Formats: sequence, C-alpha cells, structure tokens
Amino acid sequence: MRTIITYRTIKLALALLGFITAQLYMDPAPTEAATPKTISIKIATLAPSGSPYHEIMKDMAADWQKASDGRVLLKIYPGGVAGGEVDILRKIRIGQLHAGALSISGLSRTLPEMSVLSTPMIYKTKEDLLQVQDVLAPKIEERMEKKGFVVLSWAIAGWVRFFVPGDQPSIEGVKKSRMHVFAGDDQILELWKTMGVNAIPLSGTDVLTGLQSGMVNAFFTTPVMAYASQWFAFTPYMIEMPWAPMIGAIVISKRAWQKVPEPLRPKLKSIAVQHSLRLDIEMQRLETQAISEMQKRGLTLVKPDAQQFEQWQTLTKTAFPEFKNKNRIPDEWFETALAITKEN
Repeated sequence: MRTIITYRTIKLALALLGFITAQLYMDPAPTEAATPKTISIKIATLAPSGSPYHEIMKDMAADWQKASDGRVLLKIYPGGVAGGEVDILRKIRIGQLHAGALSISGLSRTLPEMSVLSTPMIYKTKEDLLQVQDVLAPKIEERMEKKGFVVLSWAIAGWVRFFVPGDQPSIEGVKKSRMHVFAGDDQILELWKTMGVNAIPLSGTDVLTGLQSGMVNAFFTTPVMAYASQWFAFTPYMIEMPWAPMIGAIVISKRAWQKVPEPLRPKLKSIAVQHSLRLDIEMQRLETQAISEMQKRGLTLVKPDAQQFEQWQTLTKTAFPEFKNKNRIPDEWFETALAITKEN
C-alpha cells in the first residue's frame, strides 16, 4: 500500500520535534537538594595505637568531621600498619593513602632540603627552632606543593639524645661505640662517617635484635621513643645534650586536598595546627616523664663539661658542608638558620 505524506503530516512532525528539543534544553524540574558527597581521607603514622600522638589525631579526626558537618572523614592507620615512612609516602603518591603524619627523616626523602630544620647542634631551644621555622617553613611548603604534597601543620616530637654504653659523654667516647642509624637514611650515615663515628644501618624492626646481639650498642632518638621501644634497657647511659629537634608534619596529597571543598580547607588546616600545638605541649611533658621513668629503671644521665661540649660543636661544624650538600640545602636557608640561632 502506498503511503501518502501530506503537508499536515509534515507540520505535525516538525511541531513534535520542536517540543522534544525544547524539553531537552529546559531546566529539570526542581528536586530535593543532593546530599553532599562524603570525602574519606586515609592517613597513616608510625605512632603506636593508643599513644598520645594517636589520641590527638583521633581528636583531630572528630573535629574535622564536626567542622565539615560529616562531609570529611579522617581514617587513621596507626602503629606502622601501613608500613614505614617510605612506604607511606609511596602509597600516598599512588593513591592508596591520602595523608601521613611523618617525621622529617621520612619527609626529607621527598624534599631533602627541609633537613635544615633538624641541623644538629644549632638549635639550643624550642624558640630558636620556631624562629627559623617561621622564616623557612613557607619556602619548604611551597616546594612540597610542587612535589604534590600540602603541609597542613608542623610539630616538635621531642629532642634527640644519645644513648650509649659508656659513661663518657665526649665525642671520643661515642666514636668507640657501634651507633645505630636507620637503614636508608644515607644523609645521616654520611654525616656520622664524616665525624668518624662507626655507624651501622639497621631497619627500625631490627634495632632491638641488634642491641640484644651487640651488633649495635648505641643509638640516638628522643627519650619518649627510647622509653616506648625499651631500647634504653641495653644502653645504661644517656648523654644529656639535645642533639637536634625531631620535627614532624602532617602532609596530604595535593590531589586529595583539592577534593575537599575550598571553603572547608582553611577550617580543617586550622584544626590540624591547633592539634599539633597540643602535641608540642604534650611531648614536652612526656619527654620529662620518660627520662624520669628510665632513670628509675637504671638509666644514668651524663652531661658533657664545657670542654667536651665545645669539642662536640667543633666536630659537628666540620660536617656542616657535607650535611648541607647531601641534603641540597640552599645556602640562603642554611645561613638564615645559623644567623637566627647565633643571635639568640
């Protein structure tokens, strides 16, 4: 049968096509407001589960959730369950994790020049460090952002001391020991070699075994770490001379941070800073407590006299060029740190 297409048929078809097209370009009918997307941020740390550091991070997570009306959730992986600091950084880069609460030792694998903030024997007080940090932290943060990381806050996790087998607090006494250095920390290993110290690299999980076997008989860390790990039980003496500050920072990948709504970012960063300040205060209390507890268990404190202290300073300064070059610290940064600490 032959189909007859009339003018009226064409007119109706065009009208129908126009109606359909108009519907496609019209605003959709009003609906209920979409529920804001929840952002889950996975953060890892070596701080043991239940430790003051972990508890403060849990408080920070609760405050982030409250400040964001439940839109930003912080999931914490404590106690090294996500691996060491190198592992954590690698997992952040590939997206398995989003953030980390890390020491400067780990962070310097990404940006070696930030080691200027832990230069040995130039920081006499916390105030020294904070003044240098005020000047250099913005420069460090800018470089970290170019590497794909945003620094949310800084913290001081204590002051590094030497734990040794003998009662001589001189550098010559330390040279006779077998000093543990964390495996992979090549900058510190080179620093010790420059100073003539017999440094032996071991992973963190092998330190206790190394002390028990005598492979190493000395180490350097914060009193809180020495007490928590029970390493001090194998080294009867602690040299009462703050060697360097143990700096830490909370960092998040730039990619993950940009997923957080922009209006929320200043609030969340402010909360991270507030809790890091809490940590600073808490760590001072814990450091004093840790030293006291170790003394009760047989640890003896030995303090260098004026001559021994000067020898420490002189030898350490001879290693500054190597330390600066290995860590690629800009001359301007290093001179700034020296100038500020010298004035105080």
